[in-house]
Amino acid sequence: MNILQQLFGSGHKVDIKAAIDEGAFLVDVRNPAEFAGGHVKGSVNIPLNTIPTQLAKFKNKKNIIVFCLSGGRSSQAKSILEQNGFTNVINGGTWNNVNQYVN
Repeated sequence: MNILQQLFGSGHKVDIKAAIDEGAFLVDVRNPAEFAGGHVKGSVNIPLNTIPTQLAKFKNKKNIIVFCLSGGRSSQAKSILEQNGFTNVINGGTWNNVNQYVN
């Protein structure tokens, strides 16, 4: 499997806009300073290194979209959440990518 497929999943395209329109839980996994410098409206900041201790915040969410600066940390966040039983996680890639669907 090539590296892009590992990072962003198989060839099927996830409809980020539809998930946002349905009220997806938007999670920016960058550090607080990065988040303070600009973020997606309505998103919450749960830095990647804190996700294992913040799992309760993800429970009972229909869709979860994780994102960061380049897509690397959000890929790791998606994996952590999936390892903990969450099946409704979308790697949104960069925060600017997700932001285009919100504004």
